[in-house]
Amino acid sequence: MLPVSVGNFSTSLIKFYANSCKIRGPIPDEIGNLSSILDLDLSGNNLVGSIPTSIGKMENLQRFDLGNNKFTGFIRDNFCKLQRLGAIYFSQNQLSGSLPNCLGNVTSLREIHLDSNKLSSNIPLSLWNLKDLMVLDLSSNNMVGSLPPEIGNLKAVIKMDLSMNKFSNEIPREIGGLQNMANLSLRHNKLQGAIPDSMSNMVGLEFLDLSHNNIFGIIPKSLEKLQNLKYFNISVNKLHGEIPSGGPFKNLSSQFFIYNEALCGSSGFSVPPCPTSSKHRSNRKKLLVLFLLVGIVPSTINFFWIRYRKGKRAPQQADSLSAITRERISYYELIQATDGLSESNLIGSGSFGSVYKGVLRSGTAIAVKVFNLQLDAAFKSFDTECEVLCRLRHRNLIKVITSCSNLDFKALVLEYMSNGSLEKYLYSHNYFLDSKQRLSIMIDVACALEYLHHGCSLPVIHCDVKPSNVLLDEDMVAHLSDFGISKLLGEDQGDLYTKTLATLGYIAPEYGLEGRVSTKCDVYSYGVMLLETFTRRKPNEFEGDLSLKQWVSYSLPEAIMDVVDANLVTATGNQKELDVVASIMKVALDCCAESPARRTNMKDVVGMLQKIKIQLLAY
Repeated sequence: MLPVSVGNFSTSLIKFYANSCKIRGPIPDEIGNLSSILDLDLSGNNLVGSIPTSIGKMENLQRFDLGNNKFTGFIRDNFCKLQRLGAIYFSQNQLSGSLPNCLGNVTSLREIHLDSNKLSSNIPLSLWNLKDLMVLDLSSNNMVGSLPPEIGNLKAVIKMDLSMNKFSNEIPREIGGLQNMANLSLRHNKLQGAIPDSMSNMVGLEFLDLSHNNIFGIIPKSLEKLQNLKYFNISVNKLHGEIPSGGPFKNLSSQFFIYNEALCGSSGFSVPPCPTSSKHRSNRKKLLVLFLLVGIVPSTINFFWIRYRKGKRAPQQADSLSAITRERISYYELIQATDGLSESNLIGSGSFGSVYKGVLRSGTAIAVKVFNLQLDAAFKSFDTECEVLCRLRHRNLIKVITSCSNLDFKALVLEYMSNGSLEKYLYSHNYFLDSKQRLSIMIDVACALEYLHHGCSLPVIHCDVKPSNVLLDEDMVAHLSDFGISKLLGEDQGDLYTKTLATLGYIAPEYGLEGRVSTKCDVYSYGVMLLETFTRRKPNEFEGDLSLKQWVSYSLPEAIMDVVDANLVTATGNQKELDVVASIMKVALDCCAESPARRTNMKDVVGMLQKIKIQLLAY
């Protein structure tokens, strides 16, 4: 907890950083005594209660960050006294009520981050008077009302995110005056009316998302003038007419236009061609059905082609290929299953795409990994995953049901993992894993890597072993996922070279410096993840020359209490069990040796950890 004595700190203190320090409890009112403070950062803790009204006494405060805590209550009028406040970061809390009307009087404000709370009511009209405001993020709240013409007053704004609210009525034409705007998201609201033609004046726009609303009419052809536009999503609306084909529309994906009334245009958008006569107009519905049927052609052929083009198939892989192609799922069914790739079904995102939860007509839950075809590397990632996963079958690897592929859409349909990722269980406040659960998960991953390195006809290097790629099923069995940058080793090939880098903090030295990858790179990454799992410290949070590996090695074996996750210490209080955890960390350090030749192989890792598990179960 923050002690009451925090108010006794020097009144000349100008910066107070206590982010990600596992602080619990409320903020004491006495914090308002720090009258000279300029920058106050208490983000990433477990702070609760209301924001103290005494904050209003910090008249010099310029930056205020309470993001990612559990604050409740209202944002009160006392904030309006902070006339030098430039940025507020209150994201990911549980703040409710309305914004104070006087907030618009704090003319020094440049950034407002209030996303992922429970705010309701309208946006106060005074807020549109903040002519120097550059960032406004109110996404994922319960705000209502209309967007007023005064929105055009925010001439300096660069990013505005009002998504995932309940805003209604039309988008005001005055929004076209925001020529500095680069990123605008209004998705998942209840907006109606037409897309204002004036938006063609927003020459700085790079990202525009109007999806999941009730917008009708046509897409203004004048939007072709937006030469900087790279992302334009108007899916799940009621639009009709021709999709513009010039300017930025040449490079947009067809998935950005799905689920509308009757859009038409070039075949590149997977929509019917626009009618040229009344006779053609009468056949519009027939054409729409025809194009949907084209999308239904099963795309599992993709797997057959990739698998057979090399002319190699080991006998033990027959069951795997059969399992992959047993279910044939069309593009149209995937769109239905995921509610049009709805944001509410988004369960993860990565370098090459996003993953959505879906439910098939049969009631089967699936995960749909949709590749972002705006990125050239996504094509290679899709091919790599198809090529690798069709070779593999193991209880601790993610299971692929099928693929779906056409010119504008590429996706993998995966087995749904109901308990999410290991990363979620390590870092979310609502979850906890004891020592036995953590060890079981890490043995599962070790078994998967043992299979990849030693159990396949050609060794497979995963190249991106980390907690977010370890998924947990309903029985908490771990499955290694995401083979988008994996590598297949040829016969008699010890290692190979690549320019594709994995996630910083988990990369083996020879991989990061030379691009040289081998199975020992996976061993190194696994060792880092094993340390992370029992310390609950991310490898990229250390500064300077200190690394997670060094921090742990300096503390073993005598000072294991200094590095083990404090939640484990509280839960066990058993010294013998902590000694076993120290043994686990010793295995991890052996995996993280600087020299690849000195690293333990995964067969030995599995054996050592299974012996340790027997000891742990005895306590």
